[in-house]
Amino acid sequence: MGKWTGKKVAVLYGGRSSEREVSLKTGAACAEALDTRGLDVTLVDVGLDVAAQLRACGAEVAFIALHGRYGEDGSIQGLLESLGIPYTGSGVLASAVGMDKVLSKLLFKSLGLALTDYRVYPPERAATLHGKDFPFTFPVVVKPACEGSSVGVSLVKDPTHLPAACVEAARWKGDVIIEKYVKGKEVQVAVLDGQAMGVIEVVPANEFYDYAAKYTAGTTQYFYPARISEADTHRLKEAAELAHRGLGCAGVTRTDFILAADGTAYILEVNTLPGMTASSLVPKIAAGNGISFPELCERLLDGASLKS
Repeated sequence: MGKWTGKKVAVLYGGRSSEREVSLKTGAACAEALDTRGLDVTLVDVGLDVAAQLRACGAEVAFIALHGRYGEDGSIQGLLESLGIPYTGSGVLASAVGMDKVLSKLLFKSLGLALTDYRVYPPERAATLHGKDFPFTFPVVVKPACEGSSVGVSLVKDPTHLPAACVEAARWKGDVIIEKYVKGKEVQVAVLDGQAMGVIEVVPANEFYDYAAKYTAGTTQYFYPARISEADTHRLKEAAELAHRGLGCAGVTRTDFILAADGTAYILEVNTLPGMTASSLVPKIAAGNGISFPELCERLLDGASLKS
């Protein structure tokens, strides 16, 4: 019998972010999985009246299946702290810093993790940026600082396409980040309760692991365990655990890396609320460790708490 058996579990999903559609899939999958474990589950599509929604359903614990702004950035975590409702995943500070790619990069650098060269610009400069503004050559990756699921992200090979990519990134939350593109294996590490479960390799059909590659079935190949050496696997798992601890995360996280040909593991970001859909990476890694999806969801729920 789990910690929350017999209690009212609210699965928070949907929400108002650019990742709403992904969150709806995550929430539905997690609610179904928890239901199979005998838990009393209510789905809550998070709106501006979420506090009233939680009171109306009698929520005693919250399973957060939100993504993006308002769900992954510390906002809902702060509300739940104020309401005294225990919740899954990371707390307010870890969520906020993890969502902000500029702040998290500074933290990763202080931890000694490898970063690709990058520069940060205010959104109002987006339309006028060009290659002379940064000290590295094309191709580059352009992204907004505070979005997830590759929303607003572009791989730019032709300098003439840079302004349009920057304007697209500026449509979203946060500053505009321009990173030097590093070719290598795209690998992700899942960390559960502070311990790395494994490394999965992602091979998108196109050159770039964009939103479509992440959420369109059949467009991407996955290899678990990743087709890398034991030494590289060990280094990646250590780096992911360090990033998880450095941010102060709880529950499960997924850390994304580019593993370059010379063995350097460049950290891209830590996802404090990774996707939990049929095509998501954390469930694939968990399955590779003999942890079923319902078991994974209940384990996350068992870790629900107030962090403040």
